[in-house]
Amino acid sequence: YTEEKFSPTKIRFTRGEQMKFFHLSDLHIGLKLIERDLREDQEYIFEQIIRLAKEQQPDAMVIAGDIYDKAVPSAEAVEIFDSFMKNLSEEMPQMPVMIISGNHDSAARLNCFRSILSRQNVYMIGTPPTTEEEHIEKVTLQDAYGDLHFYLLPFVKMSDYIMAVSITGLTASVLLFYYWLNEALHLLIERENIDTKERNVLVSHQFYLPSGRQAEDVERMDSEIRTVGNIDEISADVLEVFDYAALGHIHKPMKVGSEYYCYCGTPLACSVSEAGQKKGIVMVTMKEKGNISTEVLPLPPLRQVRVIKGEFQEVLSQACEDYVTVVLTDKEDLDVIDLKDRLRNAFP
Repeated sequence: YTEEKFSPTKIRFTRGEQMKFFHLSDLHIGLKLIERDLREDQEYIFEQIIRLAKEQQPDAMVIAGDIYDKAVPSAEAVEIFDSFMKNLSEEMPQMPVMIISGNHDSAARLNCFRSILSRQNVYMIGTPPTTEEEHIEKVTLQDAYGDLHFYLLPFVKMSDYIMAVSITGLTASVLLFYYWLNEALHLLIERENIDTKERNVLVSHQFYLPSGRQAEDVERMDSEIRTVGNIDEISADVLEVFDYAALGHIHKPMKVGSEYYCYCGTPLACSVSEAGQKKGIVMVTMKEKGNISTEVLPLPPLRQVRVIKGEFQEVLSQACEDYVTVVLTDKEDLDVIDLKDRLRNAFP
């Protein structure tokens, strides 16, 4: 690998004839599932991610927001992320890792040491452009087919949009309308003057909605924040200048109006509403312009999140070590004094 730097673009040359990268998001490190500490489960998943990186040898890894579950993560959560990044770097020292903040993260905290980390192949971008001089962070990789540009756009929240008013030409009156957030994001991307003749990837953490769809039609998990009136929705037509959109925020894997505008979902179930979902890494392979393929690499969890429904004795017969919500369907009062204890013994 060799490196050249141009402002604001960083160019890194790869040996591969095609570009292959991992798309992850919504790690939610520090999450508790109904007061249950998930550290062991999360570390198990991170070990699998590193193992798959060693096997597949991607040229880059993208993590599209919500690194932590809370804006002020615990010391233990920071330790888990530090260990993950350290082990990943040891196994894949030449692989660039591109990270943006999500709505659960503290943008300022993730933005810390941004310029220093970029020298170590880690592009951790916490804050979006907030002045006229600032642009969306762009990392350019190069393979046999030319340049591939990654635009790293962290979660843009209300205060960022108020700032964006001054740098995109929006008038303050726009803030009175439900589409102000959508319009501001369109203008932030338009001012990048993206060359659509080259290959471009957007890494973003927002709620993108395909044209013609209603927000109510999209299944959103219990652990996702839903704003009043759905003012957080962004029209997916803004993605059309990109060849691939590596999206975060929606916990269930889904496409957004195109095969290549993807929410990869969480690598581990974060709530009971995610019970039964198959989790994984989206591996993206890009050759010449327009030639893209994706593959989901499964991430089996240490423990499943399950909902078990049935009569008491039937439920007890399904004893397991998974995380379980039990729904009893007995029509008569069971009059079992130790019912709760027997369920806890079957499902510790």
